[in-house]
Amino acid sequence: MAEAHQARVQHAVEEMVQSLERDHIRKMQGRMFRCSAECCERTTDSMSKVHECIERCHTPLAKAQGLVTNELEKFQDRLTRCTMNCNDKAKDLFDSGAKEPAVRALMDKCVGSCVDDHLGLLPSMTRRLKENLDSIPQ
Repeated sequence: MAEAHQARVQHAVEEMVQSLERDHIRKMQGRMFRCSAECCERTTDSMSKVHECIERCHTPLAKAQGLVTNELEKFQDRLTRCTMNCNDKAKDLFDSGAKEPAVRALMDKCVGSCVDDHLGLLPSMTRRLKENLDSIPQ
């Protein structure tokens, strides 16, 4: 993927992730640490009970991180498939005798279209992630 296209995607995804982290994940981290601290203050519980308590505290955050990671992987896979299709089109054009400038132009236009399409998916993906993060029991 051309550097400018890659930078556009990276910037947009970073903004989305920072928003999710700031508005959702960070609050979950705070709850996790407070909950874990309360587990550690149970002086009469056995070491294994305290460990189980801490694990329960970590579960919501682990689910949240898994959700975000899974969505980002699916997004990346879809974008990769799109750009691979562009590579195939460029190779076919080159094999048919087209010159390098024409192939590069096709490739840039095609990848740009992939990026535009996938950037358009980010708002719905963000909304879905927020809803899923909000639905994780604390």
